[in-house]
Amino acid sequence: MSTLLKKTVLSLLLLNVFNCQGQIEKQKDVLSNDFDKSPPFYYKMPEQLSSEDISPGWNTNGQKILLTGKVYSRDGKTPAPNIIIYYYQTNAEGKYLSKTSEPRNMPPNKLGQTHGYLRGWVKTDSLGKYFIYTIKPGTYPSRDEPAHIHLNIKEPALNEHYYIDDFVFDDDPLLTSKRRKNMENRGGSGVIRFVQKDDLLIGERNIVLGLNIPDYPEQITDGITSGKNIGEDIMSFTPFHAYGADKGTKTCPICKYGWYHGVLYFVGNKPNWAEIKKWLIFFEKESVNRNNQLKVYFIYGNEKQYSADNRTKELEILGMELNLKKVALTYVPSFLDKPSEVHLNKINPNIESTFVIYKRSTIIDKYLNLKPNQENFKRITKRLDETINEYFNLPRPKKN
Repeated sequence: MSTLLKKTVLSLLLLNVFNCQGQIEKQKDVLSNDFDKSPPFYYKMPEQLSSEDISPGWNTNGQKILLTGKVYSRDGKTPAPNIIIYYYQTNAEGKYLSKTSEPRNMPPNKLGQTHGYLRGWVKTDSLGKYFIYTIKPGTYPSRDEPAHIHLNIKEPALNEHYYIDDFVFDDDPLLTSKRRKNMENRGGSGVIRFVQKDDLLIGERNIVLGLNIPDYPEQITDGITSGKNIGEDIMSFTPFHAYGADKGTKTCPICKYGWYHGVLYFVGNKPNWAEIKKWLIFFEKESVNRNNQLKVYFIYGNEKQYSADNRTKELEILGMELNLKKVALTYVPSFLDKPSEVHLNKINPNIESTFVIYKRSTIIDKYLNLKPNQENFKRITKRLDETINEYFNLPRPKKN
């Protein structure tokens, strides 16, 4: 490890040293060393856990990575402390190896199953944060699925732990479009988009407890639904650009502008043009203030009396009237349209508006029928501000 990398890791560890969360209550099987009698989640689990863990793989060959983020309650906004995350993974060659000299080693059971020794636990701090220092896993030798790290969650209020979507990696060629569309999104999207600091790759993932977990006791049912959930990825789609930088093209907002912050403002069959104009003026000012770190798209999906030519002219007139320079005005024939794939985002066309706020292509907030007033303007500005952290401006990884 380079001296610079050592200093980087040491400084990050020192920041988290005060996040230790006390003792875990001993259970009959928690400290068992018999894999055939103890669930893998608890096998050799330490009595004390903190919000940061250094994997036994850290000192092996492989690309060093930091996986970090926040765990939220079911609403996707309230930080959840004292949540235990158990992880296990392959080595850089894609193998689950046992190593008897390693304290965390899990030998094969009677069926030959094992999680190997590259495994560990973290317990979220008072802000819901966790930090896992490990190496990037390799793909299975069979190369039948993307490289991944398995995750299980244990909440204090639940008797059983449950699995969530694996950590997978955005740049993995095996993570195809088809695979992305078929993800369960348990706990939210597991897709990691790395940034780089010196020799360390850093990937953020926020976890939403209970999201897409069958029979989870706390469900959100407010009667009105529109759009994918906070914690899930926005699905790529290609609206037609009537006004803005990509005018005259069909360009995916997420593919081209999904790296920093973005807002997708969907309006369907019930447009309120007075309110739309107020929102567009606000978003224009916010986009100017944030420069290239915010991209706002207005997506019009009114299926009534649809005409591409008329829709283009309508949005062109609107853009010129408001003198928009940053905000893009786009449209689709309807929110059920399959050629543009906008249907994958599950937007309800029969409400006035759906606002989806994303960061690194993942939804961080969502509002339905939000009114254009100062309180709500401040609400969106605050959400954008509070999701900028020490990793936000770091560069993408250098290509080898």
